[in-house]
Amino acid sequence: MSEYAEVRQHLLRIEQQLDSLDLSQECAPDAQAFESQEPFCVDTMSPEQWLQWILLPRMFALIDSSAPLPRRFAIAPYFEMAFKERLLEVQPLIVLLQELDSMLNQEDAN
Repeated sequence: MSEYAEVRQHLLRIEQQLDSLDLSQECAPDAQAFESQEPFCVDTMSPEQWLQWILLPRMFALIDSSAPLPRRFAIAPYFEMAFKERLLEVQPLIVLLQELDSMLNQEDAN
């Protein structure tokens, strides 16, 4: 399986986990929320909103256009901190994010 296919499959698993944890939303945040200059849009979006409305669509777009995937990737630590009060509840999502970090940080990845 190609790296793009593996990452796409993993992103779909993250999307499903957001749904199963009731963290996904039907409607996108206001347009202003997307204009944030802060990392992870911390001033305008919740962590789960950023994941659903920023990261996942951008990653799918990179894959669809066969663009280079990001390297030196580490989002799991942010989510571990953001969800520290309910870490046990969201642990399945954290594990998937840790796996995504690992996939995108492999030295032999193309």
